[in-house]
Amino acid sequence: MSAQSELTGTWSIDPSHTRVGFSSRHAMVTKVRGAFNDVSGTAHLDAEDMSRSQARVVLQVASVDTRSPQRDAHLRSADFFDAQQHPTIEFNSTAVDEVDENQLIVTGELTIRGITRTISVPLELLGVDTDPFGQLRA
Repeated sequence: MSAQSELTGTWSIDPSHTRVGFSSRHAMVTKVRGAFNDVSGTAHLDAEDMSRSQARVVLQVASVDTRSPQRDAHLRSADFFDAQQHPTIEFNSTAVDEVDENQLIVTGELTIRGITRTISVPLELLGVDTDPFGQLRA
């Protein structure tokens, strides 16, 4: 990724172009798909040495959306995410590894309802370009 020197620096998640989705089995028969629509975060990237990179992502639990208002209310309740006591889901990276050209594995701590677990997330860089307003996008 060293050829991508324009990546080096601090990037902010663009909430209007970002979607964090999920799927889960329901009653062992079907899948429920949804998303968190209110996403924020930053990534500091070092294209010369990705191991020095880091990322932080924050999801607002109240923004959970499964296209079913009744289910969404239940997910926000104390039965599931408990949005009142735990309004955010947070991910803080501990390692960023380049596994192939434009392919990364980001490992970090995911905290949901005050419980933290280590997870790894595969990412793919699709490109870097300047938008019509002169902003660099990746």
